[in-house]
Amino acid sequence: MNRRKFIQSSALAATWATIPSQFLFANQKINRKFKLSLNPGIIGVKANFAETLDYAIQYGYEAVSPFTQEVMEKYSDLQLNEITAKMKANGVSYCSSNIPVEFRRDEAKFKEDFQGLRKFCQTMEKQGATRMNTWIISSHNELTYNENMRQHAYRLGECAKVMDDHGIKLGLEYLGMRTMLIMNRYPFISSMKEGRELIGETGQNNVGFVLDSFHWYCANESIEDLHTLKPEEIVVVDLNDARDGFTRETQLDGKRELPMATGVINIREFLQGLIDIGYDGPVRTEPFNQALNDLENDEALRTNMEAIRRSLALVGM
Repeated sequence: MNRRKFIQSSALAATWATIPSQFLFANQKINRKFKLSLNPGIIGVKANFAETLDYAIQYGYEAVSPFTQEVMEKYSDLQLNEITAKMKANGVSYCSSNIPVEFRRDEAKFKEDFQGLRKFCQTMEKQGATRMNTWIISSHNELTYNENMRQHAYRLGECAKVMDDHGIKLGLEYLGMRTMLIMNRYPFISSMKEGRELIGETGQNNVGFVLDSFHWYCANESIEDLHTLKPEEIVVVDLNDARDGFTRETQLDGKRELPMATGVINIREFLQGLIDIGYDGPVRTEPFNQALNDLENDEALRTNMEAIRRSLALVGM
């Protein structure tokens, strides 16, 4: 069975078949503020910065990952100016970059990586990129909740200070799966409310959320929780569905679906919450899905955008 036949016969295709095809790339009727973003590696697309921009233009994505490490290593000022001009001409902005600091391990590793953070941020500033993100593991074998809170708050706060000097916001992603919460001896942050506590403990105004529909669902949160957020508190949004056949409590990280693939997560409510509060940053998928990763680049890009467009149709876009 080739990849195209696989998609046609998969549960994903069966779900999509129930939605009128005219919604697929319909003109948007609601004036949304957020941008549809392409993070190629997360959907199995192998591409560098320039190739990603070309893919974004071809398939209608409105933001791309900044590829800052690649820019640092390979781009002259002239090359960066050229690609930045191409982005501007095509209405493509930047999404978010992973933090280049390992803050979860020992102090020596943190200090080693921290030394290179300012140069990374300087390059992001030169690019015009303003968002960085990371995730918070929701359990630990050695640190109690309070010990882990102090360590995260200090280290991420120090990172955020450097970022703030260069106009960059840091987004923190809480992981809502109950399976991860009990994976290690001591539970840690696994909800929006706890995530807000960590953000406050950093003491920095440029720290906010990475908001993922999968973790929002696993944490048993609702549109009312989204309504507690101000748009500036969200740095980047991940739009995903959960696997069918699992309860909320038994979902596993690293195994997800494209939005609307199963209907387990109320994507309409999630998107409506973003619209209600006026969120204006990037929205991307992060399905960790092997079937999607196995597709050729063009098929993966098309399939990913189709899933996003069908999700937007739920809220009249």
